[in-house]
Amino acid sequence: MSSYNTDNIRNVALVGHAGSGKTTLAEALLFAAGAISSKGSVDKGTTVSDYDPLEQRHQHSLSTSLLSIDHGDTHINLLDTPGYPDFVGPTLSALAAVETVAVVINAAAGIETMTRRLMDWTAERRLCRMIVINKIDAEGVDLAALYGAVQEAFGSECLAINLPAGGGSKVVDCFFERTGESDFSTIEEAHTAIVDQAVEVDERLMEIYLEEGEVSSEQLHAPFEQALREGHLVPVCFASAESGAGVEALLEIIARLMPSPLEGNRPAFVKASGDEVAIEPVGDKPLLAHVFKVAFDPFVGKLGVFRIHQGNVNKDSQLFVDDARKALKVGNVFALQGKEHVDVAGGIPGDIRTVAKVDEIRFDSVLHTFQENEGVHMQRLALPTPMVGLAIKPKTRGDEQKIAEALNKLSEEDPCIRVERNPSANETVLRGLGDLHLRIALERMSEQYHVELETHAPTIPYRETISRKAEGHCRHKKQTGGAGQFGEVYLKVEPLSRGSGFEFVDQVVGGVIPSQFIPAVEKGVRQVLDSGAFAGFPVQDVRVIVYDGKYHSVDSKEVAFVTAGKKAFIDAVAKAKPVVLEPIADVEVTAPNANMGDVAGDLSARRGRVQNTDSLPGGMIRITGQVPLAEMEDFQSRLKSMTGGEGSYTMAFSRYEPAPAEVQQKLAAGFKHIEED
Repeated sequence: MSSYNTDNIRNVALVGHAGSGKTTLAEALLFAAGAISSKGSVDKGTTVSDYDPLEQRHQHSLSTSLLSIDHGDTHINLLDTPGYPDFVGPTLSALAAVETVAVVINAAAGIETMTRRLMDWTAERRLCRMIVINKIDAEGVDLAALYGAVQEAFGSECLAINLPAGGGSKVVDCFFERTGESDFSTIEEAHTAIVDQAVEVDERLMEIYLEEGEVSSEQLHAPFEQALREGHLVPVCFASAESGAGVEALLEIIARLMPSPLEGNRPAFVKASGDEVAIEPVGDKPLLAHVFKVAFDPFVGKLGVFRIHQGNVNKDSQLFVDDARKALKVGNVFALQGKEHVDVAGGIPGDIRTVAKVDEIRFDSVLHTFQENEGVHMQRLALPTPMVGLAIKPKTRGDEQKIAEALNKLSEEDPCIRVERNPSANETVLRGLGDLHLRIALERMSEQYHVELETHAPTIPYRETISRKAEGHCRHKKQTGGAGQFGEVYLKVEPLSRGSGFEFVDQVVGGVIPSQFIPAVEKGVRQVLDSGAFAGFPVQDVRVIVYDGKYHSVDSKEVAFVTAGKKAFIDAVAKAKPVVLEPIADVEVTAPNANMGDVAGDLSARRGRVQNTDSLPGGMIRITGQVPLAEMEDFQSRLKSMTGGEGSYTMAFSRYEPAPAEVQQKLAAGFKHIEED
């Protein structure tokens, strides 16, 4: 078992905008703690974190890497996450495994788009946050101005716990030692500010502080942790991963001030019954662990990386996955150090561990030792919906099975990769969060799984719905010699609120449709849900109420009521003022100030609505709005042209809205139902 206790564990995720230096900082922390003998380089592809060939070629993290550091008596699990917006899925998933999030800011670039988003996301998840201003020795940086910008953007609770000195060549401590001189402010001012903020959450300690004018770091520990948990305090650290300035200080801050699993806010778990499970990070309780990462290793196969929240896991442990009724036997248990798998005896509460070759494990699975009829689930992670798509097909006939297996692995590894089948267009669509996301997926398909694909723009995922109540009827009667087919169905349709899905209600009384045929009616209705009622797109937000019908004691059978249910539903939809819904995307564009008019005008020309504009540091502006997905196909190349390559954008699903009348008419004109034989 582990040589450390739960109280000695620190789980920290390094997050931040691409290029902020997270991987280099992780390398510097490993080196400072003696975990590696020399620092690797992102440019040379020699870092512990970025071991994947695609990461080394693109010189950016594409998935979350797990690293371990022992610093004194403290064991630090460090998660190095991607910074590109397209790869935010693995980053957000990693947040489920940690108590502390270190948001890394590039001192030369300032506060960037992903910095703001990550500060918001981590606050929503009630995680303890710290800010690491990296590259403090970069030429021409104004650290005092950046520190002020951080407080302006994220609040006065962002307070320096150390300060740069010597032009960024070193840092001076403002919390423990409090000696030396900084490049701006004073150590005493910084110390007083952070103490004032911490004692506000503890009335008794505040009285002592007001009376005596000082409190010890030991007295401050509990209120400091409470202030972190409540978001009342966000420590700001300064460092240079390249030179090593401030790196050892950052290790000390993580070890001495960041919360252990006993102190951090705990996630919500619920049983299948809906009852919440009270989490206690102790070893003598039933195991409760959450799988936040799945990977496929070419040598050991499928890996499930999980955070233990309660109980212990050992080799040969018997455990359940989600609501499975059969227990699994755990084989080897690993600790990860980049790509290296280190055999360990097991794990304690707070540990992050890995098991291999357990096919039942999926992303977001819960491993537990509760009774087999008490499935346990973690509160669902909120992840962005993949909106950007490519229709794909194999270049070589006969590769369909290989492609299906590769796509399945990709979607298991990345929770924001989705594979859809559009039967009306006969398309398989690969969806992701952006063009880069999909490009990397195609490269991985080619290089790792050795399959080649042809791609083209996919059919837009329109939907159908109704806008008023209506009734439908079908009398299906067929005689072909011998026993015939007979089924008659009367039903009503009602619109539901947007996003409600589908409801089927049985209000048949008196046995006019025998109960054994009601599922057949529903089956016929659901066939239309998938294939479309009037324009060939899936139907949503509809309630169907079956209330009357007839049957024949000899000729009635399941197939007759399937057909009658299907045609009665189509009849009702045609009378219910059907509409085609188009997907609307939330769009956020970052561009130079000089291009604001061009970008806003282009979005408006795409039937978009610009909602807000914000000035950003470095002469940039952020434009947010909503645009129909159908209008966004060539926006990437258009934005590149307008901004000289300096613009970028992100897109996330917002909602469905009725499409313009001319679009609806065009889509409905070419649709024909396939009649039953």
